[in-house]
Amino acid sequence: AVDIPCSAYRSSWSNPRIEWKFQKGSSLVLFYYGGDLTEPYRNRVRFSPGSIHFESVTREDSGKYICEVVVGEGTHIAKSEVTLTVQGEPLPFPSLSP
Repeated sequence: AVDIPCSAYRSSWSNPRIEWKFQKGSSLVLFYYGGDLTEPYRNRVRFSPGSIHFESVTREDSGKYICEVVVGEGTHIAKSEVTLTVQGEPLPFPSLSP
């Protein structure tokens, strides 16, 4: 399981709107918007204001996660980014270097 923090979020802000985007190469996917998770994330991501929680991740989930917090009438926007790198399957016999 993986938690990705939204460091732009401040609990002192009243009624902030939070959006999450996932960027992989040149494609950008909006996956938390208007208070709801979009497909295909709905079944595998838990949202909380300060972070998102993946039950499990695959290499397909490697990329940049962008959290945007909009406060007021769009007068203040805070943004934070986290890059997630998911390594491949572990080898059955890892080589241990001395």
